[in-house]
Amino acid sequence: MGGGGFPIDLVLFGMIAAFLVLRLRSILGRRTGYERPPQPYQPPAGAAAAQGPVIDAHPEPPTAMHRTVPEPVSALGQTLARMQTVDRSFDPAGFLDGAEKAFRMVVTAFAAGDRTTLRNLLSDDTYDAFNEVISARTAAEHTQVSEIRAMPGVSIEDAALNGSVAQITVRFVSDQISLTRDKAGAPVTGTDAVTEITDLWTFERDLSSRDPTWRLIAARSA
Repeated sequence: MGGGGFPIDLVLFGMIAAFLVLRLRSILGRRTGYERPPQPYQPPAGAAAAQGPVIDAHPEPPTAMHRTVPEPVSALGQTLARMQTVDRSFDPAGFLDGAEKAFRMVVTAFAAGDRTTLRNLLSDDTYDAFNEVISARTAAEHTQVSEIRAMPGVSIEDAALNGSVAQITVRFVSDQISLTRDKAGAPVTGTDAVTEITDLWTFERDLSSRDPTWRLIAARSA
């Protein structure tokens, strides 16, 4: 499989592969750490707080209803075209497909505390930030409930090519449930009502490398 497109199996986001449900804290002046600022628990109108599973792990989740690739004649489209001159297998549409799958995987892995999956999807600094939050959450005996109900939109928002190092920023619009519970199951922060969330994630890869992995280097709320 080519290095520019995302592999189908994103466990290594290339080899085989917030706010996410949470939100990333800080890296490059951009937020990583992957946890939203704490918010008081907000029960959904007319419904009791759900006590469902931590993760909604559908093996084949529906794809985004709307994906946007820049027009080739645009400045952004021309930057993507330059990436194709470095790695001819790179395809913007294929990249978006993989980026959406990676988004779902990271949201799920972060909520589950799955460090192995996160290690393969994130840059070193971003992983350290995520790991710090997971450790703090574990120490507090809190559980993160994270569920992506829908993905209304995924689009390429920005791109840069410095030498052979490519960075692509993707806007994810998702309908999510994000909720933290204490060890007794009582809600601490967030809400179990479905909320539309917009995130900007930046992925990076050296296009001249034989390693096909695109790794998340930054994430913030839009």
